[in-house]
Amino acid sequence: MSIPKCSRTLSGGQVTPCGYQGRGTPRLEVKNLKKSFGLKPVLHGIDLVLDRRECMALMGANGAGKTTLLRTLAGLTAPDAGTVRIDGLDIVQHAQRIRRLIGFVGHQPYLYDELTAIENLLFFGRMYTVKQVQQRANELLCKVGLEKRAHERLGSLSRGQVQRLALARALLHSPPLLLLDEPATGLDEQGNELLETLLREHIEQDGTVLFSTHQRDHALKLADSIVTLECGHIRSCI
Repeated sequence: MSIPKCSRTLSGGQVTPCGYQGRGTPRLEVKNLKKSFGLKPVLHGIDLVLDRRECMALMGANGAGKTTLLRTLAGLTAPDAGTVRIDGLDIVQHAQRIRRLIGFVGHQPYLYDELTAIENLLFFGRMYTVKQVQQRANELLCKVGLEKRAHERLGSLSRGQVQRLALARALLHSPPLLLLDEPATGLDEQGNELLETLLREHIEQDGTVLFSTHQRDHALKLADSIVTLECGHIRSCI
C-alpha cells in the first residue's frame, strides 16, 4: 500500500501513539482495555490509537488475545475495564451508533446458509438501511468476483468464496473502520490480491483497518504498522 508509514513507541509494554499530532478525533482510541473469561485474564490493559487512513496488523501466537481484542473492539464482547472510542463515541454508551461505524470479519462468516449470496447482502444491507441496496450489493459481488455465484446458496460456495462474501458484507454499509480477524483465511493467490485491493481502496477513502494475521510477510505487505500481542500484553510494535 502506498500509505505513509506511522511509527509507534513502547511505554510500559503498551503502545503509545507516535507522530499523532492531535489532528481531530482519532478513528480508534483504546485505553487500558482489560478482559477476562472467568478467572483467566485475556487482555491486560491494552492501549492503541489509530487515525484515519491507517492500517495496522495484529500478530501473535494462538491464544495471545488477538480475536478477543477484535471482538471487543467490534462490540461483540463486553470489556471488563478500560474504554474504546470510535470517532469519539464510546462503544458501550453508543452501541447502536457504533455498529454502523464498523465492518467486522471474524472466524465465522456471519452469513446465512439458507440464503444465496445476493440474498445475504440484501438482508444485511436492509438491516443497515443502505441506500440503493440492490445496486450496492451487485457492485460488491462484482468487486469480490462472485457475480456469477450471486444466486447460489452459501452452502454451495467454497471456503474462499464464503470469505469473499464475508468481506463484501463487512463493506456493504461503507463503515469507516474495518476489524478483520485473519481475513486471508481460505483465500487463494487471486483472493489475496483482491483483499489487498479492497484494503487499499478503503484506506484511500479515509478508512481505517485493524486486522490480525499469522503471516509476517502478509502483515508487512498490507499494513503500515505491526503490533505483536503476547499473553494479552502488547510486546512489540514496528
